[in-house]
Amino acid sequence: MPERSGIFYTDQGKGFPILLMHGFCETHQIWNTFSKELSKNFRVLSIDLPGFGKSKLLNSSFSIADVASKVLEWLKELQVKSCIAIGHSLGGYVTLAMVQQKPEVLKAFGLFHSTAYADTEERKLSRNKVIEFVSKHGVRPFIESFIPPLFFDQSNKHILPLVRLASQTRPETLIAYVKGMRDRPDRTNVLHQFKDPILFVAGERDAGISPESIRNQAGLTTNGTLHILPEAAHMGMFEEEAKTLRQIREFLIGALA
Repeated sequence: MPERSGIFYTDQGKGFPILLMHGFCETHQIWNTFSKELSKNFRVLSIDLPGFGKSKLLNSSFSIADVASKVLEWLKELQVKSCIAIGHSLGGYVTLAMVQQKPEVLKAFGLFHSTAYADTEERKLSRNKVIEFVSKHGVRPFIESFIPPLFFDQSNKHILPLVRLASQTRPETLIAYVKGMRDRPDRTNVLHQFKDPILFVAGERDAGISPESIRNQAGLTTNGTLHILPEAAHMGMFEEEAKTLRQIREFLIGALA
């Protein structure tokens, strides 16, 4: 896997560049099936966000906007002047910050179980409890309680592998991103201002990001496409793999038509 600007990534296929960004305590590996399939028609770049996987962590205190700036710097080094980004959860927060900074780089983008809303006060308190817990008990106990509820079906075969993957997250990375997510601003203005295609994929059973909130956000756009997955919570790439892969492929084809 190559590395540029401290970011590790995979680079597969040829054609228009598609950037896949993973969520909190994940790596590029969650997109392996999607990268393989989409690379039949596109150039697919899938990264480890700074601090996750094999990518270097930014300075100890950073914002989601700082992460977005780093990804944009990496794209510039790769000489990618235009792409379509699909971000899962945290990856969606980074995508929105990228669009806010340099909308001309994004021809379209997708929020995959993600939201443009800032954290509520209740959610901020929950983030603070995560920081306190991980500081006292470490990453693994947190991950073991954090990952399973992201799935609607608790017997899903992907839960244990994801727990193993997420447990490799370094404590300093986990805590820094929790702070970044807690403090990120509302970015619904991005949805208002961006006139090109936007994809929303949400889980009907998602306890963290309600489908109703995503319906409301899709209504803020001039060119939005919304898919609600009836049997998924927060991990559609595993819970509804074939369906979400088809939805993303159709969105990409339509955005480039």
